[in-house]
Amino acid sequence: MPIKKFLPLAVAFLLICTNSFSQKQKKLAVDYVNPLIGTAATGFAKGLDGGGTMPCVGTPFGMTNFVAQTGESKMSRMNYFYEDSSIIGFLASHQPTVWMGDYGYVSVMPQLGDLKVLPQDRAMKFNHANEISKPYYYSVLLDDATGQQIKTEIAAASRCAIMQFSFPASQHARIIIQGIDLNPALTDPSNDYTQRLKKLKGYININKAQREITGYNPDRMSAQIGPDLPNFKGYFIIQFSKPFKSFGTWDADNITASSLEQYGTRMGAYVDFVTNKDEKVEVRIATSFISIEQARKNLGIELKAKDFKTLVQSTRDVWQKNLGCIAVDGISEDQKSIFYTALFHTMQFPREMSEYGRYYSAFDDKVHTGNSYTDFSLWDTFRALHPLLIFTQPGRVNEMITSMLQMYKEGGRLPMWPNPAETNIMIGTHADEVIADAYVKGFKGYDTKLAYKALRHDAMDAPLNDTALLYADRDLWTSYESQAGQTYFKTLGFIPVDKTAESVSRTIEYSVDDYAVAQVAKDMHQTDDYERLMQYSDNYKNLYDAATGFMLPKKLNGQFAEKNKDGIWEGFTEGDQWTYAFGAMHNVPGMINMMGGAERFAAKLDENFSGKHYRHDNEPGHHYIYLYDYCGQPWKTQELVRKHTTENFRNQPIGINGNEDCGQMAAWYIFGVMGFYPVTPASGVYAIGAPQFPSLAINFKAAGKQHKFIIGAKNISEENKYVQKVILDGRPLATPFISHQQILNGHQLVFEMGSKPNYSWK
Repeated sequence: MPIKKFLPLAVAFLLICTNSFSQKQKKLAVDYVNPLIGTAATGFAKGLDGGGTMPCVGTPFGMTNFVAQTGESKMSRMNYFYEDSSIIGFLASHQPTVWMGDYGYVSVMPQLGDLKVLPQDRAMKFNHANEISKPYYYSVLLDDATGQQIKTEIAAASRCAIMQFSFPASQHARIIIQGIDLNPALTDPSNDYTQRLKKLKGYININKAQREITGYNPDRMSAQIGPDLPNFKGYFIIQFSKPFKSFGTWDADNITASSLEQYGTRMGAYVDFVTNKDEKVEVRIATSFISIEQARKNLGIELKAKDFKTLVQSTRDVWQKNLGCIAVDGISEDQKSIFYTALFHTMQFPREMSEYGRYYSAFDDKVHTGNSYTDFSLWDTFRALHPLLIFTQPGRVNEMITSMLQMYKEGGRLPMWPNPAETNIMIGTHADEVIADAYVKGFKGYDTKLAYKALRHDAMDAPLNDTALLYADRDLWTSYESQAGQTYFKTLGFIPVDKTAESVSRTIEYSVDDYAVAQVAKDMHQTDDYERLMQYSDNYKNLYDAATGFMLPKKLNGQFAEKNKDGIWEGFTEGDQWTYAFGAMHNVPGMINMMGGAERFAAKLDENFSGKHYRHDNEPGHHYIYLYDYCGQPWKTQELVRKHTTENFRNQPIGINGNEDCGQMAAWYIFGVMGFYPVTPASGVYAIGAPQFPSLAINFKAAGKQHKFIIGAKNISEENKYVQKVILDGRPLATPFISHQQILNGHQLVFEMGSKPNYSWK
């Protein structure tokens, strides 16, 4: 990492308004964002996934992402892959990540010449050299088969967008709208269309006089793993700046000229224009999950009196205001792009689901009053994203928790992975950690009694048919999975591998969940609950096999299971015994004692890293680097922070080592370069790592007041990666830990760096 030597500690924290600051003088935070980072399907090495990001346009946490579509998306396929060379449409998308599905989408695609409606037929070539991607603006030149080009430009707010298509002179300039895309050729075990093809029909209507197309799309790609939602629809309004020469509708390969409306499972509409050279046809798009009428209201609120340039500027200003919460100095231009793109990725999900005071709930299939978010990737994001939002988006924290509590009221359980209905993806009830961590850190702007009731329900009440169902990953929907196997977890002290899927991982993660809930119980003086939950939080120890040094699967009879026919132990989520070896993040001292003391624990950590068992591309081990702090060897944490913040992030399309997972990878990186990390949720304590930048300043609201916290690294360089001492407001930290309260009360954290480990600082 090219860091300048011996830079003085100097932080220039700028609260910048784009309209009052000359861009020619200095680039702003928003100017460094590169949305193409992580868009490649290809990973860092063979067998590794790409970042799963997309170069979308819109506001922070926007309800709808407006993005170029390079291929037909589905569960396991993003709508944009950098390696693709053609575009099939410009999509109003709600797909949060590669392993989840889109829902309520609609696409718009320009065209010249002969009418071609299906995605594979209407695709047009493009070159990345003719592509511009910013959070507030996207443009690309599309190459027609005849050698002509169409320029597409996108500007967007949260629920609405303006697209501009610059056509050559043509008698047959055209825009294709696809309102739903159930392509039977895309089916596989994760994308079973059988029921969707039987039950769903999208709708589209053309109003020639108003130059408007309206419709709805009832498709949810993750529907098979969620409840039935008869009322779910993604509504849209599409308005055109130019009268139609002709028009029609289509369903699959059946085209009906002059038709005004269409129902179908793979259908849409088209409108034709006569254009002059370089004539711009403007298309305004509004989306809603409530109604066409609400989409029209959204259009009026977000796009009223705004032309394309004004929308670009206003969205740019919003991004600058949000990204400006952290200022960095003394680093390269590439590092700034990596950093601010990571910060951008932490401000995309969970997405807004409410529409100016109302929201559709996929937990009871009804419309309610209030604010809402969805697409919580909680198994991933409880680790670092939500703790980071406490600093970068404190104004949204209570709203996000309220959203989860609304899901509890409307559906009966806190969410695991709503998309937008519950999907039961992954394991554990990690809304517990998100709520408890915020609660411990002083966020209580929601119904705390209801929150405890919901948390207690997770921890104390087993799901339906708990001992009868295996609850395997991506099983067809039956009911809320919650803590599947909880009956065994309480009675046996572990989950048996021959009764519940992913049993070892579940046992460990439920232990963490219960610890988090216990901290809220303690503060609310629920003493009996606290004591019971703390007992449950030790259940991970019941799977520890001292002979191997791992937590391993046990059967119902209490005996450790044998390896399967392929020579591996079953019972793990996305990994093996190494992946979960140090998974009890809530009780690191307990793990150390269990494994035979600090020296043996450190030796096991050494083996984990030297043996290349650590997988940064997957979340369960994201805290492992910081565990050396707990066993008296913090210099090893410092080495590994440098290594992994450097190796796993690049300013390139292949730029994130593993799936971004809705901001978790990015949040890990930001904590890494800041110099501390939230290992134990709901503890209010951070483990110290090592800052990677000479200076960084966080400006955030705490207790209603603006607070600036400055982090400096004196003498940092390529060689000086080791922490010699850490000084908080003139006083040295005695141990490699800092509390949230110390940060709230403090102003300046100074790391003195050197070329050799400080073995005395433990």
